[in-house]
Amino acid sequence: MGQQPKYKPLEASSFFDDGRSARPPVRGTVSRSLDGKDIQGAAYKRGGAYTNDFPYQLTPQLLARGRERYEIDCAVCHGLAGYGDGMVVQRGFSAPPSYHRDDVRSQPVGFYFDVITNGYGAMGSYAAQVSEQDRWAIIAYIRALQLSQRATPDDVPPDVRARFVSSSQGTINGGQGR
Repeated sequence: MGQQPKYKPLEASSFFDDGRSARPPVRGTVSRSLDGKDIQGAAYKRGGAYTNDFPYQLTPQLLARGRERYEIDCAVCHGLAGYGDGMVVQRGFSAPPSYHRDDVRSQPVGFYFDVITNGYGAMGSYAAQVSEQDRWAIIAYIRALQLSQRATPDDVPPDVRARFVSSSQGTINGGQGR
């Protein structure tokens, strides 16, 4: 590769009409900076502090997307339930902290966004692999995982709880079948 023909930065070129070897960005290209200053949807920090607000409405579709992306990009280290027991940990890599530890659960969502974007500890940045919107979807799913591991029957709405009680007694939906 060192011996192949190539242009050096800012070297003149007779190939293009404008005489430049370096090409201008393609029209419509959006600059992408990972320093947190131009991330859309973004305000994962406000006044220097991490936010606890999501820039998107939390919907079942967003949570489903978050679960999908979590299982693809995160579960390999963090495990399917978020305990830090993923496959790479089982193969000898250091374990990430469990999402269910009190100090991790208490972090605002902006902290998680920063970690996914810029990395933290042994975890590198996932900004190139995971889009900004998918980062927020993953964080929403992580919050759902955290809630799921500490849920009690009192957390289930009464109408839904009633369906589970009747289901456990041999009927579904109040005895009407599916």
